[in-house]
Amino acid sequence: MSSQNAVTLAVIMERKRIVSKWADHRWEAIAVVPEAEDGAAAPCRMAGEAGDDRERWLFPGLVLQLHGDEAENYQLNIVAPQPCVFVMWRLENELARPVTVTVSYGEAARMMDADEQVDAVPLPADLFGWIEDYARRHYRPPEKKLKGRRYASSKTSE
Repeated sequence: MSSQNAVTLAVIMERKRIVSKWADHRWEAIAVVPEAEDGAAAPCRMAGEAGDDRERWLFPGLVLQLHGDEAENYQLNIVAPQPCVFVMWRLENELARPVTVTVSYGEAARMMDADEQVDAVPLPADLFGWIEDYARRHYRPPEKKLKGRRYASSKTSE
């Protein structure tokens, strides 16, 4: 399921009928699930039965990659009341396709600042410990700066 710093996930996207004068439906990511080892080559497919007011699509093969320089943002996520996975997706030919997944608050914020569509979905319980361990091993608190030594002329000779 995972290497030391990456795991492959499948994203479930839902298309839901809405009542609005501007649109007749909306898309949103509703879940991520760890993918079986043999599922990486599977194409997207409809998940479950299509109903009148909603349909769900499963998109396999998205890699959640952890990076040491994002450890503080992973730590912020796992101590939050609702730890989550952020799914960035784009609309392509009337189908919402997930592009990337992350568990970093900072990375998700940068995507939203770039006007990308990002949805937060609950973090699967079996990924929590893996992310927590990674964040603990890679997080380095910022160094404290010494006060009172702003200028070279403020140095005292001893």
